[in-house]
Amino acid sequence: FAAFMNNELDYEQFYQTRTPVASFKALNEELIEDGSVLLRPSELDTLRYVKNDGPELRPNIIQITVESLSADFLGIFNRASNLTPNLTEIAAQSLVFDTFYATGTRTDRGMEALTLSMPPTPGRSIVKRPRNENLFTLGSVFRAKGYDTAFLYGGFGYFDNMNYFFGHNGYRVVDRAAVAASDITFANAWGACDEDLLRWTLREADAAYAAEKPFHHFVMTTSNHRPYTYPEGRIDLPSKAAGRAGGVKYTDYAIGEFLREAATKPWFKNTIFVIVADHCGSSAGKTELPVEKYRIPLLIYAPGGQIAPGRIDTLMSQIDVPPTLLGLLHWSYASRFFGLDVRRIDPAQGRALIGNYQKLGLLSGESLAVLKPVRQTSAYRYDFSTMKLTPATPDDALTAQAIAQYETASYLYTHRAYTPPEAA
Repeated sequence: FAAFMNNELDYEQFYQTRTPVASFKALNEELIEDGSVLLRPSELDTLRYVKNDGPELRPNIIQITVESLSADFLGIFNRASNLTPNLTEIAAQSLVFDTFYATGTRTDRGMEALTLSMPPTPGRSIVKRPRNENLFTLGSVFRAKGYDTAFLYGGFGYFDNMNYFFGHNGYRVVDRAAVAASDITFANAWGACDEDLLRWTLREADAAYAAEKPFHHFVMTTSNHRPYTYPEGRIDLPSKAAGRAGGVKYTDYAIGEFLREAATKPWFKNTIFVIVADHCGSSAGKTELPVEKYRIPLLIYAPGGQIAPGRIDTLMSQIDVPPTLLGLLHWSYASRFFGLDVRRIDPAQGRALIGNYQKLGLLSGESLAVLKPVRQTSAYRYDFSTMKLTPATPDDALTAQAIAQYETASYLYTHRAYTPPEAA
């Protein structure tokens, strides 16, 4: 009951632990595999300096985080799907990450990972917890470089504490409550349709460009969510009656229209578009952590040519997006991120952190270690070709690595130590 009321499970009380010193030592050995340098090696901290070579790029960044977009919905991953013609076309011009996983099963979990680059600690996400102000985020890195940072959401952002989290971490908030009634042409219980939301995004980008300020916009869609209603006449599937398929295809249509309109703007060629999902369309399964129900798409589209199209198949999860994106921009910065720039590590070192309310997983190669209450663990083998998960002999080294990830994340949050370096 206490865990429910406080939106968290106490890691130290419910999960296997090592000493904090041992866990931070193990974690930091992994974090410096990309060549970064620890700044506080004798302290319980992940602070390090990430140095990237090459001229620093300063493009605008628009990240479209799509509600419930499983990788299986995209034609590039599933030839039988015809629901995403626009994303399929964009993918051919993008850097595509083929083995990419959500950290959780809810929108707030995706937001947590994509902004904080932190493992999914037990209980609810940090987005919904107390003491979640002034954290080290991707936005804080952009703001340190003079960027305008904004969170745009088609619904009412008080849901899941989104407005509080983003508003207290340096993002301007633009949600359904912040726009005029005339800015909403169609809405349901979840929010304004994605066309409306993306039209607001164009307006915000125009304003930042006019102010001669680079921008980083975190955009969260809602149309691919039950009841799957959207404006009639946009796609060849009927609103509501088509269910999830209609929601996916309509969101794809809205993104296509948005990018075509953005292409007419003076800021277009200097903007990088990140298209990612918050979580899968369905995460129910018979296993503890059904790995196949966590696979989502990640496309990085640079119409100005700053980032070359291609494919990367290193195993990764949402926490790896912030450092990988900043690496693509050749940025050097002080970091507390748990994620890795997957282009700078041995592909064999790729791993994905996935979890739900109680179970915390670490997938490495074909091995999955799971931590769970009360101080229990499980081990599985995951077959990527058949997508089958079978019980396996525990891998003590992988279990220790999982403990290091989750114990240190919990430590930094509870000790209010996951802050921008200038606030430390």
